[in-house]
Amino acid sequence: MNEENVRQNSFKAWILAARPKTLTAALIPVVTACALAWKDSAFNLYAATVCMAFASLMQIASNLINDLYDFKKGTDGDDRLGPKRATAQGWITPKAMQAGIMITLITACAFGCLLISQSGLWLVALGAACVVFAFLYTTFLSYYGFGDILVIIFFGIVPVTATYYIQAEKITPELLICAFSCGIVSDTLLVLNNFRDRDTDRRTGKRTLIVMLGERFGRNLYLWLGIAACALTLSLACRGMWSAALLPLPYIIIHVKTWRTMIRINRGRELNAVLGMTSRNMSVFAVLLSAGILLS
Repeated sequence: MNEENVRQNSFKAWILAARPKTLTAALIPVVTACALAWKDSAFNLYAATVCMAFASLMQIASNLINDLYDFKKGTDGDDRLGPKRATAQGWITPKAMQAGIMITLITACAFGCLLISQSGLWLVALGAACVVFAFLYTTFLSYYGFGDILVIIFFGIVPVTATYYIQAEKITPELLICAFSCGIVSDTLLVLNNFRDRDTDRRTGKRTLIVMLGERFGRNLYLWLGIAACALTLSLACRGMWSAALLPLPYIIIHVKTWRTMIRINRGRELNAVLGMTSRNMSVFAVLLSAGILLS
């Protein structure tokens, strides 16, 4: 989308602020869980649709919170590598951004409440935890090296297990394997983002794992996360799910190719293209894993 001549608080401004390309990370765990539910003859289209809406809205809310918090901390002027922040660019006023965050969170929670009668009040606690950590991640935890753990939890374990449990009302070993795999794959996007921003993060006091442990650690972490995700899915063979174990393996090829591109570029704005490649790779992994689950 063309980012020139964006009118303040316009629909176009909000679309840019929502960063729709990041929705991949939110939808991957839901799609994977739905494939597992379908395999176990428990798929519920209504529940799946609501889970997708909740996950997408929470991702958008997190993006808006991150946008506003970075603006208030004054880091946008230093960070010229990543996507433009809508608040800093003047596309959305801080007051409007605050209202947008509240509306998005309320709408997400409203969708979540649609499943309470079907699944129980535990969804209220889960939804509250998602909202709390959406704020804590941006404003505190990501500044002290906890970002990767939270991604694995809230883009893997929580959405996969919750989406499946809402439909099947049980937890299985293969579910946990897929949940961890999705979380690990999603973390490749955060690692690349932190690798790109490592110099700015160091200057602004944001202590990501890459800032604390170094550039070489970041390169290796990105590579081994993708390999670990496929290694986990291989363990599905022990559950008799051979298709789900083997079909995701081609993901390693494109993951390694992207890693090599990341090493070659190393730093600067050009790494934004690698973010797009990583998002594509995540989608490929989810499609292959889901197809493998359905064929098992």
